[in-house]
Amino acid sequence: MPAYVIVETNVTDSERYEQYKAAASAAIAARGGRYLARGGELAVLEGDWQPSRLVVLEFEDLAAANRWYDSDAYRQAKRLREGAAHLRMVAVQGIE
Repeated sequence: MPAYVIVETNVTDSERYEQYKAAASAAIAARGGRYLARGGELAVLEGDWQPSRLVVLEFEDLAAANRWYDSDAYRQAKRLREGAAHLRMVAVQGIE
């Protein structure tokens, strides 16, 4: 069953964040993930949530999403992100 990682991002240093994006993209691809949405235009439909940037990733299953998050490659990417952005991230199992 697929799993989705949903990330709310508040970028504070765009130059450093670009370095993180490149490293994170490679780590995601290496673990079989793919982007479904990446910072595109968004519309708040209900409630008071006002995210400035959203990313949605898809993985084969929840275990694959966790393996990506715990991978050495993504740990290195997170180091590049330090001081460049604040994230909120969740993984959710999809349905068939």
